Amino acid sequence: MSTSEIASILDNSKELDRLRKEQEDVLTDINKLHKKLQTNPEVVEKPGDMSLSKLKNLYIQAKDLAETEVRVSNILLSQLEALLPPGPPGQQRRRVEGNEQKKKQKKNDSDISRVSPSMRNQLDNLASLKGEQVAARVTTEDIEKDEYIVVKVMHYDRETREFEVLDEEPGDDDEGGGQRKFKLHASNVIPFPKRNDPSTALDFLPGRAVLAVYPGTTALYKATVVNPHRKRKTDDYLLEFDDDEGEDGSMPRRTVPFHNVVALPDGHRQ
Repeated sequence: MSTSEIASILDNSKELDRLRKEQEDVLTDINKLHKKLQTNPEVVEKPGDMSLSKLKNLYIQAKDLAETEVRVSNILLSQLEALLPPGPPGQQRRRVEGNEQKKKQKKNDSDISRVSPSMRNQLDNLASLKGEQVAARVTTEDIEKDEYIVVKVMHYDRETREFEVLDEEPGDDDEGGGQRKFKLHASNVIPFPKRNDPSTALDFLPGRAVLAVYPGTTALYKATVVNPHRKRKTDDYLLEFDDDEGEDGSMPRRTVPFHNVVALPDGHRQ
């Protein structure tokens, strides 16, 4: 075993460490963007927003780093195997075959295994919405513009990132009056805060425009927060709903639970 061979192995090991540290930095940036898009998905609709472009470039960078790591790892394996004493023919053949299978598997999964922890977490969160009610942006033939309504999640397709949702209580004006199904991309769905999970509660300041379920109904309307102070995120909101004028022209203030209030997407009029 020569000094140059040992030096080459050590160099490749250092390169492997560098690649892994760089991948961790890229994954950190990806996670930050995921959280930004989860918290404020409508940001991608703003003119000039580069969030999706940045995310794509980060995925490409992570994929390239993962593939380079596989290549360097294979070089290290070859160097070490060349220095090890040969074993029985059958054992050596099985080791080579196993390495080839691992190599193929790594090549197929390189862009998933290194990037997927946060993505898998996001997909799991979306899939966990099955059976839950969410705010969904839909467009139907009987209306010219899109609107947000309360729907029930029936299924989430991880590959297409599409939800299958059910409008259980269509309005009186809808033809047939039956339940309606929609297929919507994840960007068109806003999860409500969970009633039993305060960590999902949102905190909107007075004057903020929101979408909220009108008390006693399942309908979503635009409203304005008027609470002077909310001590906890789980406290009820005091809201003034648009087009909710009383007979005297005043705007009644309605109490709405925190889990029935979500952010009003930028540029949307409900």
